[in-house]
Amino acid sequence: MSFKAIILLKRREGLSKEEFTQWWLERHRPLARRLKGLRRMTINISRDDGGLYDGASELWFDSEADFLAAYAEPHGQTVAADSLSMVSRRDRLFVVETDVTPEQG
Repeated sequence: MSFKAIILLKRREGLSKEEFTQWWLERHRPLARRLKGLRRMTINISRDDGGLYDGASELWFDSEADFLAAYAEPHGQTVAADSLSMVSRRDRLFVVETDVTPEQG
């Protein structure tokens, strides 16, 4: 079983949705994808404007310890600092993912 973290982000005040999206996809994504031990990452950008969050990233690691170790390293601290410089709110949700496959028939 793998470990999954969902990171919920709200862009900082004064930053347009377009600027936020550009930062996330063009600057932050290349940094984050080099986190040690990262197995998979998705970025989910909210279609709504003005909601509680502007999007969520999903990060998969082999374990919570691997996740914490990745962010404890200098590169992980750079990734976190980059994120915190662009958001007014960042909430982390650690989850156990359960796949549900629709019945066919």
